[in-house]
Amino acid sequence: MDRETTDADLGRTYPTGDEGDASDGGCPCSATGDAMAGGRPSIYQDFYGDCRAEMERRDYAKALATIGGLTAVGSLTAPLLSLTQVFEREYTGPIYSDGVALVDDAGERIQEGRLSAGEQLTVFPEPRPGLADSPTLLVRFEEGEYGGDTNLEYTVGGYAAYSKVCTHAGCMVADRDGTTMVCPCHSGRFDPLSGAAVTGGPPPRKLPQLPITLSSEGHLVATADFEGTIGPGGE
Repeated sequence: MDRETTDADLGRTYPTGDEGDASDGGCPCSATGDAMAGGRPSIYQDFYGDCRAEMERRDYAKALATIGGLTAVGSLTAPLLSLTQVFEREYTGPIYSDGVALVDDAGERIQEGRLSAGEQLTVFPEPRPGLADSPTLLVRFEEGEYGGDTNLEYTVGGYAAYSKVCTHAGCMVADRDGTTMVCPCHSGRFDPLSGAAVTGGPPPRKLPQLPITLSSEGHLVATADFEGTIGPGGE
């Protein structure tokens, strides 16, 4: 046999000339004439010289992609961690401050025409809506209807805002009886036209009022925090 040598043990034949060159359509890892030794290719030499190098290049690329992914995830960690503080019940900072927008439960800012006279809406401070003390009752009446303990400097365009947290046991003041706001837990009653003064039930004091105004963009914003202590306790 002039052109090929038979390997009796493996039952295979190996080319002994140029037929093994990868450019002829053979395996890119097959032996070339330079890799021949004693009529047979050095399969270990070709494997480490070609296939392993290709595998190492692919593994290296995968490693870079993995590292890049981990770096991207890591870059999000700090912002996410920074948000946890404003959702903790133990948060003791201000609920509102000057310029903080009032938003609804979908995060939409409250434009001046959002409510009609006699309507109310639960709103939240835009930067920290998840705080336990953040729910706020926004009401709108004719400006001339407000009196009593209402701080008129805290109202704007017929809007007034009060804490929604009952000063008796901390329940949410969620019901209405005419114009009166009612707490469903123990029937505490508050008059929004008189500064949310107590008109019935066990609450010891009125709901704190929030000073509000209109921004230059036409949406409601706070000018400071609530005027008093939120929920039970305080004076």
